[in-house]
Amino acid sequence: MKPSKAAIDALLEGTHADPFSLLGVHGGQKGVFARAILRGATTVEVHDLSGNPLGALKQVDPRGLFEGWIAGSPVPVKYHCRADVGEWWVTDAYSFGPVLGPMDDFLIAQGTHLRLFDKMGAHIVEHQGAKGVHFAVWAPNARIVSVVGDFNDWDPARHSMRRRADIGVWEIFVPDIGEWNAYKYRLIGPDGAILPLKADPFAFASELRPQTASLVATPGKVRWGDERHRAHWASVDPRRQPISIYEVHAGSWNRDPAGWFLSWDRLADELIPYVVELGFTHIEFLPVSEYPYDPSWGYQTTGLYAPSSRFGDPEGFARFVDGAHRAGISVLIDWVPAHFPTDAHGLARFDGTALYEHEDPRLGFHPDWNTAIYNFGRREVASFLVNNALFWAERYHVDGLRVDAVASMLYRDYSRRDGEWIRNKDGGRENWEAVAFLQAMNKAVYGSHAGFMTIAEESTAWPGATLPVHENGLGFGFKWNMGFMHDTLAYMGRDPIHRQYHHDDITFGLTYAFSENFVLPLSHDEVVHGKGSLINKMSGDDWQKFAGLRAYYGLMWGYPGKKLLFMGQEFAQRREWSEARPLDWDLRAAPAHEGVRNLVRDLNRLYREKAALHARDCEAEGFEWLIVDDKANSVFAWLRKAPGAAPVAVISNMTPAVHEGYRLPLPHDGGWDEVLNSDAEIYGGTGTGNLGRIIASGGAAEVTLPPLATLMFEWNGR
Repeated sequence: MKPSKAAIDALLEGTHADPFSLLGVHGGQKGVFARAILRGATTVEVHDLSGNPLGALKQVDPRGLFEGWIAGSPVPVKYHCRADVGEWWVTDAYSFGPVLGPMDDFLIAQGTHLRLFDKMGAHIVEHQGAKGVHFAVWAPNARIVSVVGDFNDWDPARHSMRRRADIGVWEIFVPDIGEWNAYKYRLIGPDGAILPLKADPFAFASELRPQTASLVATPGKVRWGDERHRAHWASVDPRRQPISIYEVHAGSWNRDPAGWFLSWDRLADELIPYVVELGFTHIEFLPVSEYPYDPSWGYQTTGLYAPSSRFGDPEGFARFVDGAHRAGISVLIDWVPAHFPTDAHGLARFDGTALYEHEDPRLGFHPDWNTAIYNFGRREVASFLVNNALFWAERYHVDGLRVDAVASMLYRDYSRRDGEWIRNKDGGRENWEAVAFLQAMNKAVYGSHAGFMTIAEESTAWPGATLPVHENGLGFGFKWNMGFMHDTLAYMGRDPIHRQYHHDDITFGLTYAFSENFVLPLSHDEVVHGKGSLINKMSGDDWQKFAGLRAYYGLMWGYPGKKLLFMGQEFAQRREWSEARPLDWDLRAAPAHEGVRNLVRDLNRLYREKAALHARDCEAEGFEWLIVDDKANSVFAWLRKAPGAAPVAVISNMTPAVHEGYRLPLPHDGGWDEVLNSDAEIYGGTGTGNLGRIIASGGAAEVTLPPLATLMFEWNGR
C-alpha cells in the first residue's frame, strides 16, 4: 500500500512511529520493493552487499525520498548515489534485521540481564554481512527515537530506530560507521514534544567538555598482563591483607607544563612509580566516569560507562590499570550510584518522563547537591547500575569500588525536614529499595569477580554494612570509619594542654573498631571547603604541627583498620586542596615536608611487612590495650598481634613533654626493637628515643617517650 502524504512527511521529518515498516527492502507478491531517504541524490542504483546490481530507484519526493521495484530477495542492500556534486555509497540501515533477541528481551524485562553493557549503547559489530555500529537505548515512554550524529548530519530522519515494544528498548544497526563517530539520541516524548538531544547512558566514551556528544568506542583493552596480580587477590582474604590506599584526584595530582591534565599514560609513568616508592598497596581515584563540571570532582556524572575524556581515550585508563597491576598496585575507583545531575543531555527526564529518577521530588531530588536520585525500586534502573559495577570490574579490571554517599541512599529523610520526605510502606525512614539494590550489586560483583572489593562511604550506625547479604547485611567488603576521622582530627586540633580532657576522642573509637570491616579515611573531604590541609589541622606552632602530624600518622598506622590518605597529605601540603591546580610539589625541597613523606613511606613498609599490624585489622583478637587511661600525660598504648607473628606495641605521646623512664606494660619479657620513632631526625624530629631497643622485665619496660611522637616496638624474643 502506498503511504499517505502524512506518512511520507513523518518519514522525512523523523517523526514516523514505525519507519522500518516503510523504509528498507520488503518482499511481497509482486516482488521486492525498496524505499530510502537519500538526501542530495539525483539518481540511485541498488546493489546487494557483494556489489551485484539489483535495479534503480526513482525520486518520489524532492526532500530525498526514493523508491522502486528491484530484483532478488529482501536482503541488505546499498545504494550508489549520484548528483552534480559527485557520487557516494550508502548502505541501507533499514534493510537489516534486529540485533537483540528474545533472550535479551526476557532478561531485560526481568531486570536480571547481567551483560547489558554488551547489548546496550553503541557496539561495533558485524551483522548480516556488514560492519557497522549497533545502537540500543531504553526509552519506553518515547514516541520516536532516532540516533543522530556526524555520520548522518545530525538528521533524525536518517536513522529513526526500531522499538522493541515489550521492553521499551529502541535499536538500529547503522552500517559503515565505526570508532570515534559522535552521536546522541533525538527523542520525542509521550506528549509529542521534541526533547533536548540526549547522550547515551551506556556510552563508552564522550566528547571533552563543554561538548557533550557520546562517542563510539570499545571499552577496555584486548591484551592484559595482570594475571598474577588478579590471581593473588582472588586467593586471599582482604581483611587479613595490608591495604594502604593513596586517594587521588587524577585532574590535580599534577599537570603538564601547559597546565593541562596529565594523560592516563603520563599518570602511569609518574604516579605508579611514586605510589610504589611510598609503599601504598592501592590507588583510589575520585570518580573517573565522565562528568561535565570540573568543580564536582566527578561526583556528578553524566556518563557512568565512559572514562573521562579529560585524560585521553578509554584504553588509556585500561593501560593505567594494567600497568598498576604489573607493579603490584591495586586500583579502586569512586562510584556514584546515589544521584545524577540534571544537565539537559543527561538522564534527567530521559524519555520525557521521570525514567531514571522519581517523579515526586520528596523521593527523587537531593537537596544537598541539587541532583536527581535514582529510582532504585525500578528494576531497569537497578539493573543499569548493577551492570555498571560489573562493567568496571570486567572491562577495566578495577579491583574495587568505593561507593559514594551510601548514607544518603539508606534513609528517605537524609538532609530533609519534616514534610520533605515520604515514609516507607511500614511508616519508617529506611529506603528499602536502595538496600535491595546495594545488596544486589554486592552479590553480583562478589559472585562473579573473585578478589573484587566494595567499600561503603557510610557515616551512620546502619547495622551490618559489611555483613554478607545472606546474613541480612548490605554485603560490602569494607566501610569507611568516619567516626575515627572526625574524632581523632578533633583531638589533634586541640591544644595539647587540653587533650587530657578529651582522651576519649581516641579511646572511644576502639570500642566499636571491630563492629565492621573498617577503612580509616583521611580523605579529600577533610582538606577542602575551608577545612584546610591536615598539617593546618594540627594545633600549635610550626614545630608542633609537624610533630603532631607525624605522631598522628604513626597512631593511625598502628590503629586497627585499613588505611587511606589523600594525595599531598603524605608530604604535608600546606594549602587547602583545589581541583583547579596541581599539588605543591616544591614543598618536598623543605626537610620538614620531606621528613613527613619519609615517615609515610616507612609506615607503609612496616604495615606491609609486620603481620601483627595488618593481619587482624578487622578482628578484636588482633588488639589489646596496654595503657588506656593516662589522661594526665595524653599517652595511649596498645598491642597489635596476629597468629605466628611477633607482637608490636604502639605508644603515642600527644604532648610536647618528653617522658623519661615511662613505664610501658608489655606481655613478654626480653628485648623489644624500636621499629618506628616518628621523632627520628630523618623525619624532621628531635632524635629523642631509646637507642633502638628496650628490655622488658616483670611485665613492663621503662621507655623514653619523645615529644609529640608515636613509637612502635616489636618483640624479638631475646
